[in-house]
Amino acid sequence: MKIVVVGMSGGVDSSVTAAMLVDQGYQVVGVTLQTWETEDDATTSKKWQERGCCKIGIARYVAERLHIAHQVIDIREHFRSAVVQDFIDGYRSGQTPNPCVRCNERVKFGCLVDAAREMGADAVATGHYAQVVPDAAGRLHLHKGGDPKKDQSYFLYRLNRRWLSGILFPVGGLHKDEVWRKAEEIGLPADEVKESQEICFVTKGDYRSFLEQEAPQIAQRGSFVGTDGAVLGTHRGVPFYTPGQRRGLGLSAEQRLYVVRVDAATNTVVVGREEELLESGCVVGDLNLLSVDCLEEPVRAEVKVRYASPAVPATIGPLEEGRVRIEFDSPQRALSPGQSAVFYQGDLVLGGGIIEATNGKD
Repeated sequence: MKIVVVGMSGGVDSSVTAAMLVDQGYQVVGVTLQTWETEDDATTSKKWQERGCCKIGIARYVAERLHIAHQVIDIREHFRSAVVQDFIDGYRSGQTPNPCVRCNERVKFGCLVDAAREMGADAVATGHYAQVVPDAAGRLHLHKGGDPKKDQSYFLYRLNRRWLSGILFPVGGLHKDEVWRKAEEIGLPADEVKESQEICFVTKGDYRSFLEQEAPQIAQRGSFVGTDGAVLGTHRGVPFYTPGQRRGLGLSAEQRLYVVRVDAATNTVVVGREEELLESGCVVGDLNLLSVDCLEEPVRAEVKVRYASPAVPATIGPLEEGRVRIEFDSPQRALSPGQSAVFYQGDLVLGGGIIEATNGKD
């Protein structure tokens, strides 16, 4: 009997993942990675969906119901240094980081793979909506999930491709309504295993409140400037603004103004008209290629520049020092340095990287 370590966050997807593997005859060991907060009296008084991403109590309850072993691994120190500090530093430098991408790359899967190795397990499984599919030669590749509305391959493009042979995504080919039906069949409390919020460690307010609490020195007032260089007002601090933002600027103008870009070096926030948000291309670095070994010549692909946006046609051309330039078939709105650009050919994930600059602007 094969042993599978299942990352159990306490949410519906990982809970159903564990149940499916039990039904398929695997010996399942549930592992919950404690990444952020302790479940003390104050925490456990919250509703499940208002806590961080790792709900230990509900994960333990599901494990007991499925009659599988369960353990908690405290990785809070590692998570803070590898994900939370990266999040703070990214905003401090005028970028828009994606902590879920970094967590999967630096923390979650690595810790689960290490736990599986120590236990002598054969594989790791999670509740992500993605699929690992072999090609004609038997080489494994990351593909989109079966439910287009829930596909999470965007968050997984930085996985080490050597791990793919030991990763299972049991719900990856399912639609969300199928997962909920399976949850009901095994008696999971639907009101307690709802979707968790976007950023697991931002449990109160928004990311700005989190930054003010964790790094109060990050707020340094500076100037709003127009794209023509004219000073238009005073901002709260560059970490509190992202490209495309319109609300909360506090500026009076004859027309709507949007954040076009932020410049941490000069402590300025550049604002302009909506049409000035459009960019024809961007430079992407810190590449992680999953389905190709390298990019030696331009390739056609679809590129997704944020999770909630569709992938769009583009040409990806190699640059020096392992970077690429993306030229979109049609201009894209509010590209944000620090965010991920993920490359697809159909459902196949080629890889991706971090946006460094747009149209030559750092």
